[in-house]
Amino acid sequence: MDDLLKRLKDFEDSALSRLKSAQSGKDLDVLRVEFLGRKGKLSEYSRMLGKAPAELRPKIGAEVNRLKKVIQERIDAAGVGFGGGGKKEFFDYTLPVRSSFVGRKHPLLQTVDDIVSIFHGMGFEVASGPDVETDYYTFDALNTPEDHPSRDLSDTFYIKKGVCLRTHTSPVQIRTMEKQKPPVRIIAPGRCYRSDTPDASHSPVFYQCEGLYVDEGVTMADLKGTITAFARMMFGKNVRVRFRPHFFPFTEPSVEYDFSCVICGGKGCRVCKYNGWLEISGAGMVDPEVFRAVGYDSEKYTGFAWGMGVDRITMLRYRIDDIRLLYENDIRFIRQF
Repeated sequence: MDDLLKRLKDFEDSALSRLKSAQSGKDLDVLRVEFLGRKGKLSEYSRMLGKAPAELRPKIGAEVNRLKKVIQERIDAAGVGFGGGGKKEFFDYTLPVRSSFVGRKHPLLQTVDDIVSIFHGMGFEVASGPDVETDYYTFDALNTPEDHPSRDLSDTFYIKKGVCLRTHTSPVQIRTMEKQKPPVRIIAPGRCYRSDTPDASHSPVFYQCEGLYVDEGVTMADLKGTITAFARMMFGKNVRVRFRPHFFPFTEPSVEYDFSCVICGGKGCRVCKYNGWLEISGAGMVDPEVFRAVGYDSEKYTGFAWGMGVDRITMLRYRIDDIRLLYENDIRFIRQF
């Protein structure tokens, strides 16, 4: 017993000394096989356990296992410095740090932030609502009749009867007015969904920003002044705004508004179809029926509402000619912004 323990001690001293003097990963591989291999020294000592007295086997076995662990740890530690000759992967701490790609905010979200900042400066607060809406908030409370084309399956994504993906952010107007008495001054940026076939100018998912201002004595002149101020802060002081008569169920009177082309300055180009104007979206004075749905006194209060396509504004700002680029998440595209 004492002779075997002495032999194990001598083996440990010799093995650690030889590992210390190893010059390469190849040397370590040779020593690993010699010390820890199936026919190595420690395997030989393990086989000798069968000849030792039964009461001494646990002590000898524990010593053999300890030596296996110590030698393996020394081999692993030495191998780190030999370019992978050991078990662990080699790492050169003297190499320069690899530069990592710093993420950028998506151009759509940059535009949303700028829109929010501009209207915040005019006193508007940001409001939000769910993407999954009921027919009541999407259509009924907005004075949209049951036979209106926008309620058809060809226009709207329905989840189940009476529940759909919102087709515009106007439901946020109703939810806000239900909770808050005038004055109300909000904008509501967010995603909308319509059953459109994707092409260069259409997407089934898009961003819109809704605006609403309700108080005593609000007029159409206030609406035009607000939109004009926004246009000049977003695209420059030379941008002009024009209103054209239109119809929307939730506003009366209703208009569509255009900006003078920000590409050609109103002179006429391919983007504006050579007429000098870019159609942006719709607006108008809030219909009394909408006020009635939320319990506002239409004899006392007036208000205006408008919408704008954030995607379209983004495309104009950054000269993007295909809306699909905004939703493909191609990192080569996003890196440009």
